[in-house]
Amino acid sequence: MAILSRSDVEHVAHLARLGLTAAELDRLEGQLNHILDQYAILARLDTEHIPPTAQTIELESILRDDVVIPSLPVEAVLLNAPAHEGGFIVVPPVLGGE
Repeated sequence: MAILSRSDVEHVAHLARLGLTAAELDRLEGQLNHILDQYAILARLDTEHIPPTAQTIELESILRDDVVIPSLPVEAVLLNAPAHEGGFIVVPPVLGGE
């Protein structure tokens, strides 16, 4: 597996417009090389019989089932409206006009 040199890390930091100090570059070089070492270990694993997946853990819906239930009768809703007419709530106009 290829090893990232200090100049590789400086180049990537420059492309990403990161102003890193010498100490940060040293630390990042070590961390990135450690990640590449770990990837090399994983790349040696036999995954021939493992089906491809986009999710590593089972997903479960946390939402409740959408169940139809009776709602309030129109009369009860209109009792809460400041103004109503013909079974509808009356509101001030929003777009122009009076």
